[in-house]
Amino acid sequence: MPMNFHDKNNRMTYATRIADESWISLIKENIDISGKEAADIGCGGGIYTKALASLGASHVTGIDFSEEMLKGAAENCKALDNVSLLKGSAEHTGLPDDRFDIILERALIHHLKDLNRCFRESARILKRNGTLIIQDRTPEDCLLPGDVNHIRGYFFEKYPALASKEIARRHASDKVRESLESNGFFVSKEVQLQETRRVYHDLDSLCNEIMQRTGRSILHELTDGELRELVLFIKNKLDRSAAPIIEKDSWTLWFAVKV
Repeated sequence: MPMNFHDKNNRMTYATRIADESWISLIKENIDISGKEAADIGCGGGIYTKALASLGASHVTGIDFSEEMLKGAAENCKALDNVSLLKGSAEHTGLPDDRFDIILERALIHHLKDLNRCFRESARILKRNGTLIIQDRTPEDCLLPGDVNHIRGYFFEKYPALASKEIARRHASDKVRESLESNGFFVSKEVQLQETRRVYHDLDSLCNEIMQRTGRSILHELTDGELRELVLFIKNKLDRSAAPIIEKDSWTLWFAVKV
């Protein structure tokens, strides 16, 4: 069954990593965060809220529809005095008009069927010439084969039906661009990122995290038994002596300016 973002047992599932340098570097190359008012919509456990703050944002507002996710984000960001967290949705943030210089929506839009409502709300709360950063996987990103770095590919090799569910919830690049442009944005750049997700000391560490479904909403579609079979499948695919295992995820980012 789909992941329940309101379950307290999932509170910290998106709060246990830090943003990798591969992500930090890409953001620095494409936009200056320093001194800017930023919003992280769909902030989950605050991993990227924290990253925006570390990049020099004057203030970051994290928005999520789940109180449990926000509790995880509050714990994650408790040392930061330039972060605030509020309950809201991508379509109804509850934030004032023309407030923000930068909005980040990372791993959000695949949870939404109506991109127009989301982007319309983003345009409302952005200042003119403000930038909306969308980061998500396209169907092409999802279909990369499994290997020692792209672990997700093994999920879909083992369970083709899971791949179908994954593709069905992803938006093609042209659809994202069309929706952005029809809601008052100019897409200034579209870039690919192989983002390091996590470095594991050994194969057992990787498999233990997969069994916990940590930060992987797609794995909530599997039963416990299917998950155990997936772990065995991955163990047979990978060399147990290979260490460390550097897991990377394939992403597409769109940088869109409010016109």
